[in-house]
Amino acid sequence: MTQMPVPPGATLGFLGGGQLGRMTAMAARTMGYDVRVLDPEADCPARPVANHTITAAWSDAAAAAELAQGCAAVTLEIEQIPRPSLEAVAAIAPLHPGVDAVYIVQERARQKEWLAANGFPLGAFRTVKHSTTTADAVAALGPSIVKSAMGGYDGRGQVRVKTPDEGRAAFETLRAPVCVVEAFLDIATEISVLVARRSDGVAVAYPSSRNHHTDGVLTWAVTPSGVGADMEAKAQALALGIAEKLGIVGLLATEMFILRDGTLLVNELAPRPHNTYHHSERAHPTSQFEQLVRAICQLPLGSVEVVRPGAIHNLLGDLWTGGEPDFTKALAVPGVRVHLYGKKHARPGRKMGHLSADGATPDEALRRVQQAYAALAD
Repeated sequence: MTQMPVPPGATLGFLGGGQLGRMTAMAARTMGYDVRVLDPEADCPARPVANHTITAAWSDAAAAAELAQGCAAVTLEIEQIPRPSLEAVAAIAPLHPGVDAVYIVQERARQKEWLAANGFPLGAFRTVKHSTTTADAVAALGPSIVKSAMGGYDGRGQVRVKTPDEGRAAFETLRAPVCVVEAFLDIATEISVLVARRSDGVAVAYPSSRNHHTDGVLTWAVTPSGVGADMEAKAQALALGIAEKLGIVGLLATEMFILRDGTLLVNELAPRPHNTYHHSERAHPTSQFEQLVRAICQLPLGSVEVVRPGAIHNLLGDLWTGGEPDFTKALAVPGVRVHLYGKKHARPGRKMGHLSADGATPDEALRRVQQAYAALAD
């Protein structure tokens, strides 16, 4: 059903007050909206930006209903919200993305089986619920990654294996009721495509981002990605097709692999703002955060053209091991900005912020954030 436009001055709700919620809330406040946030952490990053913050567990459906009261629309920054809480919100206010779309995406096995059933290209995988079937899957697929189906991201909740015995041990180590075994792929490039879609089906796809991960955690991302025109068109069409089939309202990021033989495969989906598009604040007239607000409020979607190449480099808690980093070193690099998330406690692997830069070319933008990061790490 097509929603009526939600004008500035209305109140928007956010399930999640982490860095993605914070940055989206900042965009919403700039546009004139009030913001309500629900998050389990009392000092969540979005709290200083929100008009009102509810501190409660994701599983607290009553708190989710309280969030929805008085909201013209509700969105999310994290997909791991239990279905009863999503339904509690949707019974009171428009929830974007909707319950069914989030439910499909939030569990890896469910997501992959939905993609396969709808004809979208995937690498070989098996859904497993026992250590023995995990061993059998590794025997059939060869060297693989065993991933928890629910939760686990940024390299957590997954184990690389080469033999059936290692697969069996991985399942027992993960201690998850359901896992996904994914065959190793001969990957040449990792890219993502972000789609914004309104309730009337109007949608836009951002140009693809080229991404580099270390131990399952995004290290840097750059746009334009540098893939050829044919591959770019294919990737955007694939992402738009998935968003349409899911009925997404809001944002959908589709992570993809380009294999060395030129095959394009879907890796994973995220129905929210995405780390690989933080450079949208530099490279595009409309950031992903403003675009999410536009999409859930049924406003005209903003331009997604690349006005200047952009790149980001993540800042993990490891940089804080010796104390607060000297950000003047990063800011001394031309074109570089520092984005900190307001998190109180740094720990290794925790995303504390990112660096962004623009440049005359994608390579220049990427070199700038890498140079700035090296200065911080020195």
